[in-house]
Amino acid sequence: MKAMILAAGKGTRVRPITYTIPKPMIPILEKPVMEFLLELLRRHGFTEIMVNVSHLANEIENYFRDGQRFGVQLGYSFEGRIVDGNLIGEALGSAGGMRRIQDFNPFFDETFVVLCGDGLIDLDLSVAVQWHREKGAIATIVTKTVPLEEVPSYGVVVTDEEGRIKAFQEKPTVEAALSTTINTGIYIFEPEILDYIPSGQVYDIGGDLFPQLVAMDAPFYAIPMEFEWVDIGKVPDYWNAVRDVLSGKVRNVSIPGKEVRPGIYTGLNVSVNWDKVNVQGPVYIGGMTCIEDGATIIGPSMIGPNCRICSGALVENSVIFEYSRLGPDVRLVDKLVFGRYCVDKTGTAIDMQAAALDWLITDVRQMLPETTPLEQQEIAEIVNAVQ
Repeated sequence: MKAMILAAGKGTRVRPITYTIPKPMIPILEKPVMEFLLELLRRHGFTEIMVNVSHLANEIENYFRDGQRFGVQLGYSFEGRIVDGNLIGEALGSAGGMRRIQDFNPFFDETFVVLCGDGLIDLDLSVAVQWHREKGAIATIVTKTVPLEEVPSYGVVVTDEEGRIKAFQEKPTVEAALSTTINTGIYIFEPEILDYIPSGQVYDIGGDLFPQLVAMDAPFYAIPMEFEWVDIGKVPDYWNAVRDVLSGKVRNVSIPGKEVRPGIYTGLNVSVNWDKVNVQGPVYIGGMTCIEDGATIIGPSMIGPNCRICSGALVENSVIFEYSRLGPDVRLVDKLVFGRYCVDKTGTAIDMQAAALDWLITDVRQMLPETTPLEQQEIAEIVNAVQ
């Protein structure tokens, strides 16, 4: 059976992570989110999978290659061009990407599934496909119900009692929303759907194709399903996803490494004297990370590989990516550290280098001055006081 993963977006709402990592490659405890999608598809018999790529395409292609080690066959459709030796992404939109593949050579010749590449899901796809076929649908959306205040982040679906879609709103305001049933980015299509997508232009599934199907009164359905779904649409979503995995709320993701203390997991060769640190799980510490004496780590927290948490530093309810150095006595509470950026749980980011604070939080590979200037010590006291 055939499927497609949508992986061409720039992931602007997940910046600064997506400056250097495409959304499908964002790791959930060291494992790219797209890898979980491949595992799901394989379990349900979808082994021929096309992936449209654009932004940081090489990162995706170089990791997954032809899919052989994941038990599937993968093909890639690049949307963009080379300018001055650099790959420049020019995404065609989710529907436009489907059409480009079909125009190249008809790939979608049977019922197929399309998944957004930034979601962590545990869904019985086989049940959804069977329901779609029984309805005689040309398109089916898998839906969930969310609280009203979350509706502006999603496409909203309105159906009749048979599940046929009568209205579709793409990211409406709370006041304008017609329901709290939302599009999860999981689609089932018949090949005929490609006839309604123009060639060679940007065209979106939610914003363009679905309203067209509603206007045509096409056999367009929604199937509400109860399943585990972690949408990594924004930085706070990612922060919550990691916390939920560490807390055991996400069934299909296990914590990697070895459990060295109750609720405390480590990768290979972590340097730490457990008698001289305060670590309260759930916590994951990546391989070749050094936790200096006197540091405190309170979960749920994740510290990536090759990091250094200096003496007196506090990490609480936070996520730290690889090669990060947290200076002495720095307090990191409810934060995400990615490279030179420190992000709070609302998604607000501080460029530590631009703010001349990279001696507090920096790359562990960066050479530091032997002594800290007095003015920087004074700034550190102020910064730590307001964390």
